[in-house]
Amino acid sequence: MSAAPRPRTTTRDPEELTRRLSAWLATLPQALDSARTGGTPIPAPRVTAATVPASNGMSSETLLFDIDHPDLGVRSCALRLAADPAAYTIFPRYDMPRQYRTMELVADRTDLPVPRTLWLEEDPAHLGAPFFVMARATGRVPPDVMPYTYEGSWLHDATDAERDRLEAASVSVLARLHDQLPATSAEFLALPGAGTPLRRHVDAQHAYYTWVVDGLPRSPLIERGFAWLADHWPEDPGGTVLTWGDARIGNIVYDGFEPTAVLDWEMAALGPRELDLGWMIYLHRFFQDLTESSGQPGLPDLLRRDRVESRYAHLTGHQPRAMEFHTLYAALRHAIVMLRVAYRQVHFGEQSVPADADGLILHRDTLEAMLAGRYW
Repeated sequence: MSAAPRPRTTTRDPEELTRRLSAWLATLPQALDSARTGGTPIPAPRVTAATVPASNGMSSETLLFDIDHPDLGVRSCALRLAADPAAYTIFPRYDMPRQYRTMELVADRTDLPVPRTLWLEEDPAHLGAPFFVMARATGRVPPDVMPYTYEGSWLHDATDAERDRLEAASVSVLARLHDQLPATSAEFLALPGAGTPLRRHVDAQHAYYTWVVDGLPRSPLIERGFAWLADHWPEDPGGTVLTWGDARIGNIVYDGFEPTAVLDWEMAALGPRELDLGWMIYLHRFFQDLTESSGQPGLPDLLRRDRVESRYAHLTGHQPRAMEFHTLYAALRHAIVMLRVAYRQVHFGEQSVPADADGLILHRDTLEAMLAGRYW
């Protein structure tokens, strides 16, 4: 595997987005009340210092900005905007109220550091899609581009002891989420369908794959992966918790090596604990394998599967189960996303449709090795 150029993610103009966001802020009741104070017109709040993060996600978009308010001064914020409908979206649907509600619930019912939510706007007329605004967290994030496993990143340059602190604190995020928030408090995150939450989760992923390949070449490798899951289904899927979904260190803001904000609740759902554990373990391995393929050593001792499982068991009393299943499932889910990203590149003329769809999957060799039982 080798690093590929970053594909196009939006058709939106950041300057136009900033202008429209300023116009929307001026319509808020707080802004209108401020403008009437003392009968003297006061300038409406405006957006300043707007920037798009260099590691902006491949799905929903993020805009960092300040609000310059006549009465309140400057407030640092982050906008989370549903994917650009004109940009060949990664997912078929973006439920911003669901994300917003999830963040409010986690902030209210756990001690996890979740950014404070400020406003939810469901009307797409303002910015072209629903969005919400939250307080901006300060700190640093392990980057995706170039991956934090590459030489030169702040995490790569840290000491072994510092990375160990980060790993322990990150696994603790999962343990506390799963232990502190009862699934009964988050029934709105139950996926549709029949059967156990794990069955519903896998069925939803299969439906997503079907959507991705509609009218395009199918992936024999991904389809083999689903067949493998059916043949190796856990006898006991385990209890149900609220799973973060995109549980990886690239979605955590750190102060030093301690989490200060847990971000990106787009993929949250009810399911077994191992969904999050498998995703955290595998997404690191994805970057690690990518780094090794480029000739660098990476961070082979970070987020090792055995140590993550041991730390989690110590914190929760729950011994992770069926982890071969869940790490392969994480790699399979990631393969579907990678296939969609590649087909978006085809859509924008950044590459042509290949004869072999499996060649679009960056971690093809890893998934092949997992299916053959020789990866771990």
